[in-house]
Amino acid sequence: MKGVIVNVNQQKIRIGIVGAGGNFRDRHIPGFKATKGVELAGVANRSRQSGERAADEFGIARVYDNWVDLVESDDIDAIAIGTWPYMHCTLVLAALANEKHVLTEARMAMNAQEARAMLEASRMSPHLVAMIVPGPMTMSIDPMVFHLLDTGYLGDVLAVELRVTQRNFVDRTGPLVWRQDAAVSGYNILNMGIWAEILMRWLGPANKVMAMTKTTVKQRKDAATGRLGAVTVPDHVDILAEMACGAQAHLRFSAVTGLAPTSEVWLFGSEGTLRIDATALKLFGGKRGEKELAPIEVPADKQIKAVAPGLPPGWRVEEEFINAIRGVAPVKYTTFEDGVRYMEFTEAVTRSAQEGKAISLPL
Repeated sequence: MKGVIVNVNQQKIRIGIVGAGGNFRDRHIPGFKATKGVELAGVANRSRQSGERAADEFGIARVYDNWVDLVESDDIDAIAIGTWPYMHCTLVLAALANEKHVLTEARMAMNAQEARAMLEASRMSPHLVAMIVPGPMTMSIDPMVFHLLDTGYLGDVLAVELRVTQRNFVDRTGPLVWRQDAAVSGYNILNMGIWAEILMRWLGPANKVMAMTKTTVKQRKDAATGRLGAVTVPDHVDILAEMACGAQAHLRFSAVTGLAPTSEVWLFGSEGTLRIDATALKLFGGKRGEKELAPIEVPADKQIKAVAPGLPPGWRVEEEFINAIRGVAPVKYTTFEDGVRYMEFTEAVTRSAQEGKAISLPL
């Protein structure tokens, strides 16, 4: 049966790429090349010309004229999806239907309905690995954060403050990009989904969400056509969330807060406080009775090194995907179950902003 690795010691896993864009060039292709027993067997881009350029640059064995031929090919074992979110559900369902393992770029989908359809399809084919590229920002410090939480450093987590800003003043003249167009990006606002995933990774899901959003510039010119298009994704959002663990969270994401403080996360507990510098990826903490925070050193056994030159510390996405296919270890993060949770969170944010009320989770 296709999709099942019979001899993990001998058989190569043949990867087919749909959409070899920037992330694939910078991270996924180097990651696959650094993983033993992997062949980059095929690529399908929006045009054959761009596919040929990627194949020539990275030594990909075959260029397909379209994604359907690649997904249906008997020469492919696993599909890696690098398209914008509007194609993720279609491609995942097709890959699973054709007995292919699948790794999809984040964000998982356009909305929670698509995410649940993807999860259901993966459950119908439990012999196939279905994985989402995880939010990468904190991979190098996640083991230490988990250790502090698991050993009771904070006590009960009571409150969360998360602020992620681009420190930019509003840009009124820039072109319309895909992230500003809900028709291709769905309910994914800025990098909110990434950080919602990370926060849930640490503390578990949210029970309730209330949000306000703002779209500062209503129209922008499309870079390709020069035509005005509507900006349908907000560039500033404030969120209040009730976490299942009992904490109350305040989250802000913005592309218009010029010269704002550095992005950071604060976890306030009954016995301690943890500050995560989200830019420098450094930890600071303090316990009851202490007067101020102090740097927290990450011991060697809690540090995760890069698997290849140029890849960030902690980035082992492709290795984890291949290990799951080979039966070495299950997907740690991000699973389709995780993806449904963060897609429900992102949809709840938009619904709350539109309806002016709190939205309970799960949807």
